[in-house]
Amino acid sequence: MAEKSSIFDMIGPVMIGPSSSHTAGVVRIARAAIRVLGALPTEAVVTFYNSFARTYEGHGSDRAIVAGLLGYAPDDVRIRTAFDHAAEAGLHYTFQSVANASTMHPNTIKLNLHDAVSGRRVEVIGQSRGGGVIRIVEVDGFPADFSGNLHTVIIDAADVPGSIAFIASVIAHDQCNIATMLVSRKGRNDAARQFIEMDSPIKEITLAYLRQLSWVHGIIYIPTLD
Repeated sequence: MAEKSSIFDMIGPVMIGPSSSHTAGVVRIARAAIRVLGALPTEAVVTFYNSFARTYEGHGSDRAIVAGLLGYAPDDVRIRTAFDHAAEAGLHYTFQSVANASTMHPNTIKLNLHDAVSGRRVEVIGQSRGGGVIRIVEVDGFPADFSGNLHTVIIDAADVPGSIAFIASVIAHDQCNIATMLVSRKGRNDAARQFIEMDSPIKEITLAYLRQLSWVHGIIYIPTLD
């Protein structure tokens, strides 16, 4: 008798293999990073940690990260030939590896990206949790915690009294439900960064209003990755 299968046997990301954590998750980390940068990078330094450091070539994580930096989705067949496409796009990349970073998740990647057109640089650290699930855990030295599965707003602002409550109120008036919020700051009354995940998109007019506040220094809006 043929063995019966269930829906639970088939759940997983639509992707180019071989591994959801080492390819699909890696692509998504890169896609999140270029959203933070606001452009496709012209230069990238990629550091693989722990398990990734030991297996990134054999599992295709090197091709996956380059594909993500080019904006490709996890199921894009061009992942297999990403190096060729990077050369055509003028993306210059370097791989580094750190095999024994005891304080980091086993599947961690750090991306240092530069866009020569705007001059903008960012540093993004992400973790691949398996099944294509990721967490972005640091941006430019600020602790972060977002997945890319929800609409995300990153707000750079002065550390002024009432700023968190005020921004949450503005978002609520846009009928957006806040799923998670993490606030990081360099120090008291110093630079602060808010990472806010929402269940629905935020309106451009709301973002424009927030951007014009004197104590808001910058806003990055990242719609859901896939």
